[in-house]
Amino acid sequence: MTELRGKDQAGTVRDAPGNWVDSYAPLAARPYLRLARLDRPIGTWLLLWPCWWAIVLASGGIGLLALFALGAVVMRGAGCTFNDIVDRDLDAQVARTANRPLPSGAVSVPAAWIFLIAQCCIGLAVLLSLNAFAIAVGVAALVPAALYPFMKRITYWPQLFLGIAFNWGALLGWAAVTGTLAPPALWLYLGGIFWTLGYDTIYAHQDAEDDARIGIKSTALKFGANSKPAIAGFYAAALTLFGLAGWHAGLGWGFWPVLGLCGLHLGWQVIRLAPADPENCLYLFRSNRDFGALLLLALLAGNISV
Repeated sequence: MTELRGKDQAGTVRDAPGNWVDSYAPLAARPYLRLARLDRPIGTWLLLWPCWWAIVLASGGIGLLALFALGAVVMRGAGCTFNDIVDRDLDAQVARTANRPLPSGAVSVPAAWIFLIAQCCIGLAVLLSLNAFAIAVGVAALVPAALYPFMKRITYWPQLFLGIAFNWGALLGWAAVTGTLAPPALWLYLGGIFWTLGYDTIYAHQDAEDDARIGIKSTALKFGANSKPAIAGFYAAALTLFGLAGWHAGLGWGFWPVLGLCGLHLGWQVIRLAPADPENCLYLFRSNRDFGALLLLALLAGNISV
């Protein structure tokens, strides 16, 4: 463990080598940027896509897209900071996470709390720029976000709770445009939950051995050798629910062929998956950034072809 800590303080991160933070950020800022996961933007994309999907589905404007992008960056950072505060003792026992700023000692717990509050203040400023109903929806998101870090201790379904929290932007984005909630937003939200169940089960396979050793639960451990069919089922459900969102929103014909490409992408992930290979799992997990872009394109095509 001493060797791992030294590497972190020297400026390297075990599961994100060669990133812009290690290359260009000031030394004093690097531990905090890592704490907010700004060295690995995939999580921001996965949080942002449901927001953008909902805004486009509801025919919102570019200004909202930009505002939600800022919100996704700071609130993903806040969520990761809170998660690391809660999980710091567990993270120290997992090879992939032992170098993170809190278990490595690069950031103290009091400093992490101050950093968390600062990020939340920026997120609050973004939220308060929305309509009253959207503000209420955004405040409600704090409940699943606060509960998620504890779920891996008590259930084999922490990925479900991550999906509930991480896809809240589908509800918030729709509410920000319309001031209401409606079936298309709900179908989109449910689809996002199943999508998260799929991609985060892939992600969890990276740590399956360490998780089993220290008592952390996950869908990767629950399904084990049956993870491929389980992920295929999650992705099939997600695709069906995304289709229902487009149908209820009255999207045009252009939505459907691009949604088909989305399905091919998810199928490719399942076929390529090698659960015992951490690099393969990380690669496929990150490819969901591209899936998110494809689904956004499908929604845009559906709006244009009405």
